[in-house]
Amino acid sequence: MLKIGILLGDDIGLEVVPEAVKVMKAASAKVGFKAAWKQLPIGRKAHESHGHTMPASTVKALTGMDGWLLGPIGHSAYPRNDPTWTNTGLRKRFDLFASIKPVKAYQGIPSLHKNVDIVFLREVTEGMQSSGVVVAGSGEFRPNDEISIGMRVVTRKGANRVAREAFEIARTRPRKKVTAVHKAPTYKLCCGMFAEECRKVAAEYPDIKLDEVLVDGFALKLVMNPQQFDMVVTTNQFGDILTDEGAAIVGGLGLAPGLCVGEHKAMSQATHGSAPDIAGKNIANPFAMIMSGKMLLEWLGRKHKQPKAVKAAKLIDAAMDKVIAEAKHLTPDLGGTATTVEMGNAVVRALRAKAPAARACA
Repeated sequence: MLKIGILLGDDIGLEVVPEAVKVMKAASAKVGFKAAWKQLPIGRKAHESHGHTMPASTVKALTGMDGWLLGPIGHSAYPRNDPTWTNTGLRKRFDLFASIKPVKAYQGIPSLHKNVDIVFLREVTEGMQSSGVVVAGSGEFRPNDEISIGMRVVTRKGANRVAREAFEIARTRPRKKVTAVHKAPTYKLCCGMFAEECRKVAAEYPDIKLDEVLVDGFALKLVMNPQQFDMVVTTNQFGDILTDEGAAIVGGLGLAPGLCVGEHKAMSQATHGSAPDIAGKNIANPFAMIMSGKMLLEWLGRKHKQPKAVKAAKLIDAAMDKVIAEAKHLTPDLGGTATTVEMGNAVVRALRAKAPAARACA
């Protein structure tokens, strides 16, 4: 039996994560997928009960989990220079090397473009982000007040495994296409190595088409004609920027779910923050967290050959499409008047119905 952890996070995490779990459990029950669920302390609540935002007991428990849901963390408001108040660091700790972020336009929700359905895959253990590329110290330094130096790391292992994950996901999508985004003509060694590994992996997947697009041109095409893209794989910093651009063209970060995956574990993590200004008001949009949970079930099912988990994920997908299309139980940011709980309940009712609506992409 697969083991799934529940980490509520801070602020609106205490509201949206329970809705995601409620929906995941309902979908799992309908298809007969069984998992062991366990809630673990993290964030401010953990500090109140354990004296640390990331208790050792939580880290130990996660070691035995197949995947977990992590609610948004309010680390920007944590006290500084206090080691008991830290960011989670779970990506590095568990080598969760790829961030999967779908970008989809829905009927009835205002967006810059219609008929958009893209999955971004971003490498998240290497690149320019200094906190993720070194074991100790920093990837940036300033030898004197006039000079600042930053380090970029790309390895063959890192590039190969993120490319392989992209091709595996592409096999589950109808268009069977991967776009590798880089800037190899300029960054001949770093981007060049990334491109080389994408081509090597592509040779093992003759059923999948590989395109390569330079990052500046991709940014332009994403704004002007995003419908041409399906599965996109890129390096850390490029992906950090492009996934936010992608979310913007379909309605914003409230519609941006995410999943971080490693060789054996995965972590659901919505793109948006903890929104302390609306915490406790029961108006937070649970979409991103629910769909992040859906992605976790999908990945666990594919990784562990559990077809019932994949089926549960498809039920959630169709149910969310129905709730959005009907527009009767949407939170205020989506143009409705429903509470967080009411929207979650609507998704549960939709997936429990005999014939959930077919997937609808605007």
